[in-house]
Amino acid sequence: MPEAIEIQLKKGALELCVLALLSPKDGYAYEIAARLADEIGMGEGTIYPLMRRLQSDGLVETYLVESSAGPPRKYYKLTEAGRASFTSQKAAWASFSGAVESILGGAQ
Repeated sequence: MPEAIEIQLKKGALELCVLALLSPKDGYAYEIAARLADEIGMGEGTIYPLMRRLQSDGLVETYLVESSAGPPRKYYKLTEAGRASFTSQKAAWASFSGAVESILGGAQ
């Protein structure tokens, strides 16, 4: 796949992936970035601006947790608006990806 196309596909799904990772439990940015790097190949530098935007949009809130291995870690937690956005984006993704799969299934 051409690199530019792959990057655009990843960027389009990044917010949904972050919301999905925070849905079952709170997390800190490095942990989220590592998981995204492992599973979809997103660079760590992409996550921090996104986390700031999600916070300014009111989709996540932060709190600090003391760490025995250095400075306190900033954890991110979904807000009610974040949970609603995740539910909405997940439904939109399912509909969109289903439509794309339908089209691709009929392509020669």
